[in-house]
Amino acid sequence: MLCSASSFSYSSSAAPDNLTLHSSLQDSLRQKEITVRVDSIVIYGNKVTEADVILQELTFKKGDFVSEKILSYNRERVYSLGLFTNVNIFPIFRDSLAFVVINVKESWYVWPIPVLDIKDNMIKRTTYGLYLQFKNFRGKNETLTASASFGYDPSFGISYYRPWLLREDNIFLSVNLFYRSPVNKSMIAERLYGESFSQRIYTGDLTIGKRFDLFNVAGIWAGYDYIETPRFIPGISASDQRIDRLPRAGISYTFDSRNLKQFPDSGLYVAATYEHKGFGLNNINYAAAKLDLRSYYRLLGDLTGKWRLASRATMGPNIPYYDYSILGSLEKVRGHYNEIREGHFFYLASAELKYPIIKEWNFSIKLPLLPQQLTSYRIAVFTNIFGDTGAVQDRNTKLGLRDFYSGYGAGLTLLLLPYNVIRFEYALNELRQGELLFGFGFSF
Repeated sequence: MLCSASSFSYSSSAAPDNLTLHSSLQDSLRQKEITVRVDSIVIYGNKVTEADVILQELTFKKGDFVSEKILSYNRERVYSLGLFTNVNIFPIFRDSLAFVVINVKESWYVWPIPVLDIKDNMIKRTTYGLYLQFKNFRGKNETLTASASFGYDPSFGISYYRPWLLREDNIFLSVNLFYRSPVNKSMIAERLYGESFSQRIYTGDLTIGKRFDLFNVAGIWAGYDYIETPRFIPGISASDQRIDRLPRAGISYTFDSRNLKQFPDSGLYVAATYEHKGFGLNNINYAAAKLDLRSYYRLLGDLTGKWRLASRATMGPNIPYYDYSILGSLEKVRGHYNEIREGHFFYLASAELKYPIIKEWNFSIKLPLLPQQLTSYRIAVFTNIFGDTGAVQDRNTKLGLRDFYSGYGAGLTLLLLPYNVIRFEYALNELRQGELLFGFGFSF
């Protein structure tokens, strides 16, 4: 059940009285796994963020019993908002009542993020640019993002996300508008065309969704794509012209019980989408569906594991090559990172073990001319080993084990929360050919 403001909340930059009592109680909670009954929830440190934004993420409310394990899980959920450089949740006693105190330090909310993507390890295929993200304006966890990239795959876009379009009904809104001129990723299309080519793409969509409770979210959307190819070749375009005009609509469902969404070690994530395109206009009529299943769990001490199964399917006549299910573009098999394989279906499986070198270090430094929010981070360093396997399939063909190709390796992950996650990995394929990988965000 979603917490509401009826759970008493207190918002102030000053700490409540008797904070010195929380250490001994926390030790007692850890050692005896006892629970305490929540009389009130006290929030402070949120100078910009509304208290309801935090309360909406909690799995407990006034009157519930909590343990150290429950409070630790909820601390990570508040971190997952990406709004704070530091979060602490602990109980205190005051006048025989138990208060749960949530102490946050807000991050810097206007944040430029550089873009650098070198495809196929070739400098001439470099895309560079900037994302400018304005998070949490008006204190409601709204996000406005503008992006511009140049070079190999230029693009420009703007997006807006509002988590509470209708607050009492937990209705959210998302709007995206983009222009892209990407180099074609389909090897089949390139062979038909006779050379590498780029397409001009204008796209926009609007999503309305509902958050039913803490973990279950569903959405519906409508959008429109304009895709221009330099010259017409059947299969490269979905229509009988060099320009495709595609109205589209879709539905989605997500279950997400992960703790720290930027780098989880417990919980389950399930996402399913279905989108229909064309609706018969301009002789375009096909659909795409995707399923993504991920599980995260603790194994022994600080050793944690995770696995993922994902698949995408395209259905219908005259599916254009730019919308084939491709491995090697957005979805990759490490060890075959830049190898493009395409078909009507793809299948992907991954497993990973990770162990902390630095589990958590709350770093902050004061520098002249810079606000301290920009120089405060939750830092962690993890080492990991992984294995990936994947395959693509055309319809009306059989899929066997020999169709799967795989890779494995090890790496380091650096967390600079709430801002980014950086990965350095080395992967080998079946022939023990290696590749050095660098990327932002966690693998899955």
